[in-house]
Amino acid sequence: MKLKKRPKKILMALLILILIVAIVFVGSKIFFGRSEVTEVRVLKTINKYGYTLKDNKTKKYQQMFKELEKLLTKDSVDEEEYVKKITEMFIYDFYSLNDKSTKTDVGGTDFVYPNILEDFLEKAEDTYYKYVENNMYNDRKQKLPTVDEITIDSVEQIEFAYGEETDEEAYEVNVSWTYTDDDFNDYQKKATLIFVHDDIKLSLVELK
Repeated sequence: MKLKKRPKKILMALLILILIVAIVFVGSKIFFGRSEVTEVRVLKTINKYGYTLKDNKTKKYQQMFKELEKLLTKDSVDEEEYVKKITEMFIYDFYSLNDKSTKTDVGGTDFVYPNILEDFLEKAEDTYYKYVENNMYNDRKQKLPTVDEITIDSVEQIEFAYGEETDEEAYEVNVSWTYTDDDFNDYQKKATLIFVHDDIKLSLVELK
């Protein structure tokens, strides 16, 4: 009887050992694989205006940043061209979701008026960014939009009151855009942006 039980005990021990090895292997793959989060670095800064370019931005956005830098480092800044460029950059960065790592990775924040930034982020995370899945480990399967062509439809200077301030030479910009994939044709494709003077900067105070 004792001789018949030993093979069963050995088999059971082997099965337990295999199970332990499998658990350790899978666990180590998950733990060590997910610890490899890419660190974001700042590539360029337009110091006078506080705009930064990070290495997680697309090549298209990086090119826009170079164009903005060229505009803002001239002896005399053309404000209309300036507001057109930051409108393009905001639309591209805010409405392109495919390059965002989480729902809190909201684009376009460099151009938002600081006093409304907290409210802006909260609304964005509760609406347009609400269903963006986590991609911190580059394993997301979700299909998300990327802005393609951007058209500035009109630029007008207006008087605009915000908080206790009034800017008599604020900018109202009407803009439209397309997406790289027709699957997102039902997404927002037009907007009106209001920019006010914030010292030498133009900052977004309203998006509709």
